[in-house]
Amino acid sequence: HAPLLGGKAREVFGQRHPRSATAAAEVQEKLGSASRISRDRGKIYFEVPARCLPEVHRLRSVDNLFVVVQEFKDYQFKETKEDALKDLEGLVKKLPWTDPLRIWELNNSLKKKKTKRKKQNLQRTPAVGQSAEEMQGEASQNEEDDNEQSETKNELRASSGAETKAGDERKDEGDAKVLKFRVTCNRAGDKHSFTSNEAARDFGGAVQEHFQWKADMTNFDVEVLLNIHNNEVVVGIALTEESLHRRNITHFGPTTLRSTLAYGMLRLCDPQPTDIIIDPMCGTGAIPIEGAMEWPGCYHIAGDNNPQAVKRAASNICSLLKKNENKESSASLGVPLDIVQWDICNLPLRTGSVDVIVTDMPFGKRIGSKKKNWDLYPACLMEMGRICTPGTGRAVLLTQDKKCFAKALSRLGHIWRKNHTVWVNVGGLHAAVYLLKRTWERVEEKRSFW
Repeated sequence: HAPLLGGKAREVFGQRHPRSATAAAEVQEKLGSASRISRDRGKIYFEVPARCLPEVHRLRSVDNLFVVVQEFKDYQFKETKEDALKDLEGLVKKLPWTDPLRIWELNNSLKKKKTKRKKQNLQRTPAVGQSAEEMQGEASQNEEDDNEQSETKNELRASSGAETKAGDERKDEGDAKVLKFRVTCNRAGDKHSFTSNEAARDFGGAVQEHFQWKADMTNFDVEVLLNIHNNEVVVGIALTEESLHRRNITHFGPTTLRSTLAYGMLRLCDPQPTDIIIDPMCGTGAIPIEGAMEWPGCYHIAGDNNPQAVKRAASNICSLLKKNENKESSASLGVPLDIVQWDICNLPLRTGSVDVIVTDMPFGKRIGSKKKNWDLYPACLMEMGRICTPGTGRAVLLTQDKKCFAKALSRLGHIWRKNHTVWVNVGGLHAAVYLLKRTWERVEEKRSFW
């Protein structure tokens, strides 16, 4: 029986091309499983065999993963707070915990193996010119291993061939070490008679009584999820301790973009083999690194005017190269990605030479200012239009300064046409991702590099 897994993408505002749809498309493409997009914004559900767990952890568009214990699509809450909470308490002993906990154990075993590999990598002597800090960062990213699939199969074979023995071992382990847990309640809706904290407290008390686990809000082994969205209730067990979006970056900047959002932006522009894709304001390189890993048939160029940002991006690319070398156990073949320091308004690229532009533009909050954006945005769009291939070129641009962007775009409507907009939540800011198509209008070259 394939377990029902859930994935949480970052919350989206609006319904057009939401991140949940991107995640669902990726699951279908890579795991061959159809997904159901939840009414609870930003969540999808899909069924895959337990042996595919390592592949599930390698999904690019999902932030967090959990295994579903049980879901109730139309849960009838009692009217009074006391009755509603008592009903939630009574639910615990009725839930089918066995299979989800087996998936959690398998997931935990895989995480322990990864931790062991990281420690082994950290024990290596740093190469000449490479700091111990960089080595540690690279080791922390070495999470994908070619042996994971076979290890998972062996784990499953062992558990299915010795159910009684496994149960006895779990009991013995329980005598030696009591598991620590916490319950996290995520609630949406205004017709509930109780708060999220009250639901987590009472449901957690029932979990503690049922399993004899020890409650611990910080150093927990198991995180039980209680997701309530109006009348929809989903009980699950978390499979990720921290968001998967940190997978590529070892050297962070003040506004490092989440890898999951970078993947969604790249997927939006539909990269084709041999496309030249640039990020002219790359920061720490989250977008081009994600692109090079997922679309190696394209050529990626990253650039920024800030030398510190270029240095961080270069360090992240070096970490990626080292990671690939570790995976292949031989000399790395490299990645189709280069980093350059340049001026966004004066790019050293031929006119019409770029197929795709994907970038995170300055919001005017932590970097730059809203006032400067009024001059910067039109100049950026003009220069991007110059280097982008007329007729077939496209750009995917992220910004929170929507008013300024709309004004700049209206002035350059002869070069760019807005195809559609995706609303996203970036660090609590209501931002927009714009997909632009390059018109056939020619832009004259103002200077000569060649």
